[in-house]
Amino acid sequence: MTPSRNGQVAERTYDRTWDEIEQMLTNAEAKRKQWKDWFEDCKNSEDREGMKEAARNHKALDGVIKTLRWALGEVGVSDPLQ
Repeated sequence: MTPSRNGQVAERTYDRTWDEIEQMLTNAEAKRKQWKDWFEDCKNSEDREGMKEAARNHKALDGVIKTLRWALGEVGVSDPLQ
């Protein structure tokens, strides 16, 4: 078990399948595209707040996607923390 951020112990089951992780990657990539499309829509309508939200969520999903690719051992994917 590994300590979590709040100091309590995080229990891990390690029961995800590779297929589940692959599906999560597919879902994250689709969601990232939705945020990019929304950013463009907001840009066209000059909605700066919407653009900021879309950009933040798009960038967050970049990290999720890189981490999932790293966990799957994808060739060429470096440390997701860098």
